Amino acid sequence: MSLAVSVGTVVSAAAIGAAATVPVRRFALWTRLTDRPGGHKAHRRPTPYLGGLAILIATLPPVALQADNPAVRAVIMGAAVLALVGLIDDLRPLGPLPRLLVETLAALAVVFNGVQAPVTGTWLDIPLTTIWIVLITNSYNLLDNMDGALGAVAVATCGMLAVAAFVTGAPAAAVIPLALAGACAGFLVHNWTPARIFMGDCGSLFIGFAIACSAVLVFDAPGQAPAGLLLVTFVATVDTLVVVVSRRRAGRSVMRGGTDHVTHRLRKLGLSVSQTVLALAAVSALTCGLACAVAVLALPPLLALALAVGSGLVLVVLLQGVDAYPAARPALQPSRR
Repeated sequence: MSLAVSVGTVVSAAAIGAAATVPVRRFALWTRLTDRPGGHKAHRRPTPYLGGLAILIATLPPVALQADNPAVRAVIMGAAVLALVGLIDDLRPLGPLPRLLVETLAALAVVFNGVQAPVTGTWLDIPLTTIWIVLITNSYNLLDNMDGALGAVAVATCGMLAVAAFVTGAPAAAVIPLALAGACAGFLVHNWTPARIFMGDCGSLFIGFAIACSAVLVFDAPGQAPAGLLLVTFVATVDTLVVVVSRRRAGRSVMRGGTDHVTHRLRKLGLSVSQTVLALAAVSALTCGLACAVAVLALPPLLALALAVGSGLVLVVLLQGVDAYPAARPALQPSRR
């Protein structure tokens, strides 16, 4: 893939994404498919949530025109299936088990089409890759919790993932990241705070699956996979760990939503929404840059893995110190009158 084609892929996807979001938003408003305020939700007015359709519409054409690799075709088809599942879930919640079943089947489908992380070099790579894809898909789904957060992280991650694909001599693996980076950039025009539309599960599951599988395609060299995969998905992984640890410590259900993500904690520390989103995107770009260094052997994989694991655990521990849950109201004392 030439530089001109790469730029054309990003620009065309961004243009389609920005343009397609407008009619999608109008349709959602017309049919009253909106996310209403209340509970743990931070937005103050009903907001349409079918933006994932625009991201899907913007990503598919550039990929379809260039996807001549069977593994790439399997990834985009699997991602499209999850986008459909996410859309159904947006319209009528499916519950965790049906979603998990489809995610697992989609992950297995791409794994058996050559998308395997060479972690052990044995048959164990099949279940390990499958489980990892499912976990990361849901981690990105959880990361969609603030205006522009997932979109900005996806742009930074996919842009650097495409660079890694080129420097490792795997340009075919850059097709999906390039198209997805452009699509998310176009969508961000409408999703930046204050968001006029949300991407919903349709968009977040599509993005998570596409990034997880594309990362496996890029970091396919033995010894590099663990470090490369963790660095590429660092922000989503840390966010999920922060939430899981926090909810377990508080005695809350892990499946219960809440304002306890990294984004919410950064807001409590005084950052604005825009600053929070830019911070996450910057960290994503940095860790993906380190993954690129691993890919070109400028950074030893074991050292990179140790740095990623160590810094991730430190962040998880430090962020637990930011109070994410409202204090319980004291019980009313019985009146003496």
